[in-house]
Amino acid sequence: MIKVYGSEQCPYCMVLKENLDRNHAEYEFVDILKDLHSLGAFLALRDREPVFDHLKAVNDIGVPAVVAEDGRVLTDWESYLTEKGMTIFIPESSLNSSCSIDGKGC
Repeated sequence: MIKVYGSEQCPYCMVLKENLDRNHAEYEFVDILKDLHSLGAFLALRDREPVFDHLKAVNDIGVPAVVAEDGRVLTDWESYLTEKGMTIFIPESSLNSSCSIDGKGC
């Protein structure tokens, strides 16, 4: 089972959750804004995984983040779903959403 770090306030995270649900995928969703333990777990992951380096450099939070069954940490969830043979659905309402300070992403 995969683990997804995100927030219910993040539109990209909600699109990923919807895609996982539509594809009947098993996953654990960790809402990093739910409590300090969840936030701390995500920050520890973000601090040690190189996949987040470019995101931190552009002041991006880095969610949604997927921890795959094999331990890989991914921020490109669309490629992951494609790799797993899942169908990707992107609702039009999410295309103009953002959760970062600069309005470019999460």
